[in-house]
Amino acid sequence: MVLETVVLLILSLLMITKGADWFVESAVSISEKSGIPKIIVGATIVSLATTSPEFAVSATAAYMGHVDLSVGNAVGSAICNIGLILGLIVAIRAIPIDKHSFIRKGAFMVISAVMLILTTLDGKLSAIDGLLLLIVFMGFMYYNYKLQRAIFDGNENKRERTPLHEMKRDVLFFATGALMVVIGSNILVDAGIAIAEWLGVPQMLIGLTLVALGTSLPELITAVSSLLKGHQDISIGNILGANIMDITLVLGVSSQIRALEILPQSLMYDFPIMLLIMVLLVIFGITKRKLERWEGGLLMGVYFAYIAGLFLYFR
Repeated sequence: MVLETVVLLILSLLMITKGADWFVESAVSISEKSGIPKIIVGATIVSLATTSPEFAVSATAAYMGHVDLSVGNAVGSAICNIGLILGLIVAIRAIPIDKHSFIRKGAFMVISAVMLILTTLDGKLSAIDGLLLLIVFMGFMYYNYKLQRAIFDGNENKRERTPLHEMKRDVLFFATGALMVVIGSNILVDAGIAIAEWLGVPQMLIGLTLVALGTSLPELITAVSSLLKGHQDISIGNILGANIMDITLVLGVSSQIRALEILPQSLMYDFPIMLLIMVLLVIFGITKRKLERWEGGLLMGVYFAYIAGLFLYFR
């Protein structure tokens, strides 16, 4: 049983790595041929694909009645995306940002977090509360749609676009890469949960740490691949978009399946840390035209301090 689990872990990592490679390359190609800026591609198409594991795990957990796992996975992934993934990428190499686009997407992210906190002060996320989150999600998607139209319609940025039928190969590799990333992540999560349960780790901690890290692997692999290929703006857009979707789409839909009970731990510890790390990222982004390496190190420090606090005080 242990050997099978280890084999599945290795297989899932291979699937995720190769899938992410195809994923990023095809996303960049689609961006260049269609004329859509890479940060928009990262914040929408790539984010939807890389958020699929979180969506699948949280929705399934809600359906099966494991609401702690559902909430922990979504919130833990949002914290992991910024603290561990983006923090690591920035610590390796400073990332230039498009200040205008970053501020707007960052604002959507912070609004999503504040909305989640306000709607769960009564200790639960009801179907009505979830609808409010889904409205924010639809607003985010509409903003990206309008931004895309403005780029295509603007005189200064008008450029000839490649017809869709001439991008079949890119679309095929994008879909195949995304599928490999999602399937590999799900295999990894299942194997990881089995190992964690053998160690007797509580369900909420599994959701906030192991499952959150497992379902965030697409964002991690995509970010690393983007960095190595020199497309850091894909990483920024993907992280911002994924965080918005983790909160508004994943929890919004999960709450329609079953009302999500919110533990006091989440209200007092997890949610404030999530908001803090998001606000830090936005502040770092708006004060300069790039994210500095020391800022990435600080984000990682906050993340590891948060994980340490979980095991010290909530185990």
